[in-house]
Amino acid sequence: MQSYMLVLIQIIAIVHDALASSSLVVPVNKHAAANSLYSTHAYFNYPQYHQQNLLIDLDAPFMWRSSFPHQEMCEACPNPVRCEEFQCTDLRTTFSYESPLCPPPTNNSMDDEYNYCEICPVNVISPVTGECSQVIPTYDQFMFTRSYGGRNIISRNLYVTYPTVGSTPTWTFDPFPSSVVGVMALSSSPYALPAYLRNPVNRIIALCLPSTVSTPGVLFLGNGPYYLNPESNVDITSLLSYTDLLKHPKSFGYFIGVNAIVIKNRSINIPANATTKISTLDPYTKLRTDIYNDVVRRFSRVTKRIPPAKLVAPFGLCFNNSVNGIKVPDIDLVLQDGKKWTISTANSVKQVTEDVACLAVVDNGPTSEHAIVVGTYQFEDNFLLFNLENSTFGFSSSLLHRHTSCSNFNFTISQ
Repeated sequence: MQSYMLVLIQIIAIVHDALASSSLVVPVNKHAAANSLYSTHAYFNYPQYHQQNLLIDLDAPFMWRSSFPHQEMCEACPNPVRCEEFQCTDLRTTFSYESPLCPPPTNNSMDDEYNYCEICPVNVISPVTGECSQVIPTYDQFMFTRSYGGRNIISRNLYVTYPTVGSTPTWTFDPFPSSVVGVMALSSSPYALPAYLRNPVNRIIALCLPSTVSTPGVLFLGNGPYYLNPESNVDITSLLSYTDLLKHPKSFGYFIGVNAIVIKNRSINIPANATTKISTLDPYTKLRTDIYNDVVRRFSRVTKRIPPAKLVAPFGLCFNNSVNGIKVPDIDLVLQDGKKWTISTANSVKQVTEDVACLAVVDNGPTSEHAIVVGTYQFEDNFLLFNLENSTFGFSSSLLHRHTSCSNFNFTISQ
């Protein structure tokens, strides 16, 4: 009787977790390329039910993927968006990628040269090469197979959503990391994935990037709680600080207000009209030249006891650590509401050779559009939460100080 009651209690707990937390969970893989890109996956039912790996992009206005082998095979584009439909106008003129390399956005009707179907070519920019190409928007079907019940993955039940997705031939993704054949748009655009999340899954993205290529990190779609091993009883949301997400007129990405950068009690003020963007495509934080020079100068002073080393591009301050591992002062991003996002040694100094480590920030030029672009190295093994329901951003600082990491999620399905 006691064992029966124990099983019943466990079942009730699992059901309670499932009702209290409706999330999807997907592994996040780091790729070994120099620009350290990250991918996740979804399942599609065309051309047959299969998994495809997609590059994570917090800025992309819509998703696009390989779905047919040759550009001329328009018959392989099921459910294309027609030129007369409002989605075509939206994607071409409002939600298209903006770049001087692309043709000016228009809404002229166009038939493909083989007259198989009416199509609506839309501009996209490769996040790998920066080159412009075109995709054919279609009404697609995304499927996710892991439901998260708060503490464990509780099922392989399918969650299906039907976004508008750009289709393009396989060769478009030749420069991408191996096996990656698409772009997973996680921006605030109405054509990015979060806009297609429906009850019980909320428009909340929780992203935890791994610092290693050998073990995946984790992406949650939907509300918490979220747990990582070994402290599987600690809800990660309890470790987060929150600030407001800011809107930018030319981007669907995510922006926060940074008032100052503090290094060992010395503050570097950031102009009030400066913008700070969070990027999954930039490997290191990029700073406008005036801010960059101040940061490097200050960091050089507080690390003057560490022997310098010859510079390694693209960095402007490097250290010799042939004897001992480097420990440097924290870098605090002081946000608009007084909260601090602390960047510790694991996220501020990059080991570039066996004997040389460098301050992992780069000069973005004197006229860069954004004063600060927070790159992925600075938030590996940090837990970031983008809540599109209430326009807030949650951040943990390094999880390593909590004796865990983004690679410590248990992807085993609970029976």
